[in-house]
Amino acid sequence: MDFLNSYEDETRAKAYATLEYHNDYYLAFRDLPKIFRKYVKGKKALDFGCGTGRSTRFLKKHGFSAIGIDISAEMISIAKTLDSTGEYYVVKDGDYNQFSRNSFNLILSAFTFDNIPHDKKITLFSNLRTLLSKEGIFVNLVSSPEIYTYEWASFTTKDFPENKSAKTGDIVKIITTEFADKRPCYDIFCTDADYKNVFLKTGLQIIVSIKPLATGNEPYAWVNEKIIAPWTIYVLKKA
Repeated sequence: MDFLNSYEDETRAKAYATLEYHNDYYLAFRDLPKIFRKYVKGKKALDFGCGTGRSTRFLKKHGFSAIGIDISAEMISIAKTLDSTGEYYVVKDGDYNQFSRNSFNLILSAFTFDNIPHDKKITLFSNLRTLLSKEGIFVNLVSSPEIYTYEWASFTTKDFPENKSAKTGDIVKIITTEFADKRPCYDIFCTDADYKNVFLKTGLQIIVSIKPLATGNEPYAWVNEKIIAPWTIYVLKKA
């Protein structure tokens, strides 16, 4: 199937730009600074699938010299508007020739692989791996399989019972309740086992995988987040 980008339109891009670090998005980013401090040596970072630049600005806030890339011209245009001093580039699908091999200490991908067909994951991880320095770290933040079958502070899936029978490579639907655009996002389902298989095939080794849970002390109205993690964070290095 062809590459899917649910955000390649002006309305969705503008809606996505309004997202902040609240609710489930708080959980997604909460543990990243600790991961950076523990595993990353160096300050040169690439934000793969940066969207409107939220994750790139997050990296910059935590001391990285960060470059954001995305295939969506709409997203990159907004990113440049929100961060006029930042480096943001529209890249063709899988084309990273403008960047030097072995040059990044950190590659962050926040939610990007949720939206990428399974067969393309292997190609993209392989190509991105070449950009990592010898001791470089790849942080891959993705939706846990459970996100598509439960209710959440930031998402709803109750209108899509077919998600429960999804297998790796199938399209699943989810609606973000954090902004006004209530059209579903079409993601590509992938199990933990199949992500691990992709990493093995692309020469990446898992250092640690984290499923962030809410503690109950946060100022958010959690639904299932205290017992089920909506996200999985894979911390990877070259095998």
